[in-house]
Amino acid sequence: MTTLEYIERYKVICICRRMSKDDLMKLAHALFDGGLRLMEVTFDQQDPNCCEKAAEAISGLCREFGEEMQFGAGTVLSIEQVDAAKSAGAKYIISPNTNIAVIRHTKETGLVSIPGAMTPSEIMTAHENGADYVKLFPATWLGYSYLKDIMAPISHVKLIATGGVNEENLAQYLRLGIVGAGVSGRLTDKKLIEKGDFAEFTKRAAGFVSIANAG
Repeated sequence: MTTLEYIERYKVICICRRMSKDDLMKLAHALFDGGLRLMEVTFDQQDPNCCEKAAEAISGLCREFGEEMQFGAGTVLSIEQVDAAKSAGAKYIISPNTNIAVIRHTKETGLVSIPGAMTPSEIMTAHENGADYVKLFPATWLGYSYLKDIMAPISHVKLIATGGVNEENLAQYLRLGIVGAGVSGRLTDKKLIEKGDFAEFTKRAAGFVSIANAG
């Protein structure tokens, strides 16, 4: 299965930010047990060592899971970060913005490109420069009506909704025709991690997977 097929089959990408390697690994196993197969490890742009730290985390996850999960890099803002993610084994590159240089370099390195966009012009700029998917961000803040309106004229662009996606709104977005969603809060709740309640993440992952499969 190609990465494109993987994303469209499993739909839900867990977004992991600022987590220790130990917690990240525990979370990955918990989500895997719930049926989730896509995880994004973000670059912490405030950390000058974010390239090596994110690459190390991605590399460790890839070694642990092999082809059973597919990992990507998130908050990728530069060509240097694309290369770091590629060397670590990332399969897809996700950004919060539309950076043409990053999109083109991602495609040149053979990775899947998922830049972020908000307006129709940004979405089309990303699409026309080779993006495989466009991350609509922030999806929930923009709202269902906004998403429905922009999908009418640009339904040929494959969108991934990110920002505030949860069990209550995922099915609604999928019915509109989005191909997937990026999910953070519900699948990376810091309070649950502090308590060590990874079983709850397995339960939540299973809930998202069930909705994705039904959609």
